[in-house]
Amino acid sequence: MLLFLKSTSRTVHHCHEEEGVQYNKYSRGDEEACVSLTVWTKSLVFSCKGFTVIGPDGSLVYRVDNYTGRPDQTLLMDGSGNPIFTICRRKKLGLVDNHWQVYEGEMGNNNINSSSKKPMFCVRKNTSIMRRKPSVLAYVSGGMLSERGHTYTIEGSYVHRSCKILDTTKRVVAEIKKKEALPGGVSFGLEVFDLIVKPGIESRFAMAIVILLDRMFS
Repeated sequence: MLLFLKSTSRTVHHCHEEEGVQYNKYSRGDEEACVSLTVWTKSLVFSCKGFTVIGPDGSLVYRVDNYTGRPDQTLLMDGSGNPIFTICRRKKLGLVDNHWQVYEGEMGNNNINSSSKKPMFCVRKNTSIMRRKPSVLAYVSGGMLSERGHTYTIEGSYVHRSCKILDTTKRVVAEIKKKEALPGGVSFGLEVFDLIVKPGIESRFAMAIVILLDRMFS
């Protein structure tokens, strides 16, 4: 299956970028073209739930192997197994709520509880009963999450693999899309989809959002 995904990952997605766009702390100036990643919701480690992410050149870019036994933490790694982000579900007064915090590198339970290190960004699931915008799935904020103000909004339906990440100007910076069927009628299920990352946004940030959406809605 991995070899098959590598052979089908060379899909080109064209996008046009507006002039004069100002990027924020999640952006990198060297990412000047759309990047199309193939996401497979399976781990390369046997019997482990996770993700395998293939780049447009067929290389292994990211992986998630949940073999740590910590259900409230997920470690995003690069293709070589080096830690990138630790994604933690926040607990409030002993109860789990709908906030997640994302830390740079690998953070164990003890490290998070005792460290003064601040998260890179935080995500809050939209659980409002009276939603002003029913299509909004979650909000992304830099540093410590507050109820007011957010850097990104995630809209669409992760269940149907149709989501957009928008900045404060409503510019789409990344998209989750169903992978197109191959010639001959070969189609993909929901376990394989495309993550399209637009210019100026780190693909590792977009992949962390995918993991969080999967935790929220799967």
